[in-house]
Amino acid sequence: MIIMFHIIILGSTGSVGKIALSIVKRYPKNFKIIALVANSNIQLIYRQCIEFSPKYVMLNDIKSSEILRKILKDNHCSTEVLFGLDSLEKLSNISSVDYVISAITGIAGLIPTISFIRKGRKILLANKESLVSCGKIFFDEVKKYQSQILPIDSEINAIFQMLPKEFHTNLGFFDLTKIGIDEITLTGSGGPFLTTPISELKSVTPKEACRHPNWSMGKKISVDSATMINKGFEYVETRYCFNIEFDQINILIHPQSIVHSMIHYVDGSIVAKLGIPDMTASIHYSMFYPFQYNSKIYQKKLNLKKTQSLTFIEPDYKRYPCLKLAMEVSRSEKQSVITALNAINEVAVSAFLSGKIKFTDIFNVNDKILEKINFQEPNNIEEIIYIDFESRNIAKRYIDLCN
Repeated sequence: MIIMFHIIILGSTGSVGKIALSIVKRYPKNFKIIALVANSNIQLIYRQCIEFSPKYVMLNDIKSSEILRKILKDNHCSTEVLFGLDSLEKLSNISSVDYVISAITGIAGLIPTISFIRKGRKILLANKESLVSCGKIFFDEVKKYQSQILPIDSEINAIFQMLPKEFHTNLGFFDLTKIGIDEITLTGSGGPFLTTPISELKSVTPKEACRHPNWSMGKKISVDSATMINKGFEYVETRYCFNIEFDQINILIHPQSIVHSMIHYVDGSIVAKLGIPDMTASIHYSMFYPFQYNSKIYQKKLNLKKTQSLTFIEPDYKRYPCLKLAMEVSRSEKQSVITALNAINEVAVSAFLSGKIKFTDIFNVNDKILEKINFQEPNNIEEIIYIDFESRNIAKRYIDLCN
């Protein structure tokens, strides 16, 4: 029997979106692209429209939308170009969609993701910022609208795969203690500056920060990996996805990036998921879920005979102060501060990538702005968006004053 999935991809021109489309290309009888959503990369989204013939395509700005509409018309492509919140509502109302891949980077992915959650759609979640910014409120929306979340992020997806399937449909609410799990360990490679003298970090360049030793990712997530704040955000993601307390979550540096995550049982045993560092496996698993589609997705497989060692190191918080900050903020359980940190960090990383601040200033900006803010705790998504907006403005003014 051939299984056909009708899907929408939010962020089709980013790294996760491109991998998802490579899987669609490999299994054309299993997927029908209903819509592609992207920011403003006209050339790439045009090629994706020609190759995959989605019914709809939606861009983030009206000028790019008009240009794309003309190009598609000139090339006799029938894909309809959409723009604006009304169009997002139109896409979220398409009942034939089996799932939505949420892969827009940063907080920009929040509103589209929530729009589909509020229609009860199943979400394959790569955009961790939506969950980090909203925390419990995010899963309250999932429960209220009877949506379903399937995490794509490799470490979180690894935990998901290790859990019994009866827990999968209740992500965010099931009780891990019922199956004897009392801890989870997340691993991180340590990024490109694991052995760089700390005194030299202030002079590293954006190009060096984006040169990850194991993973191929976009610029923003690569810098987050270099500061390891991404692992701090996964700390939050793990807390809410698996309904576990922060003091039950460990973070270890694992330079080989082979062990993606571990779950610890009360009897002292540990179950780990191993694989080569490539997002394709978790995305492939999620796109065919709940079916196990057996196929060779890699030319290269993990060969333990050729793996010389697996090492695990406690993070050095002098090297990774952003990780320490994110963990401290998370343990405060103040959602307003976690939301603000996510927003401030996006502004700081953008400023670093454009040469406005040094690599080490990313932490300084995050830390200084958090000292200045004092928001009331949010009760809904709209208040989350307000905190995010105000935090960004404060961070931008601070960086401008420093320059």
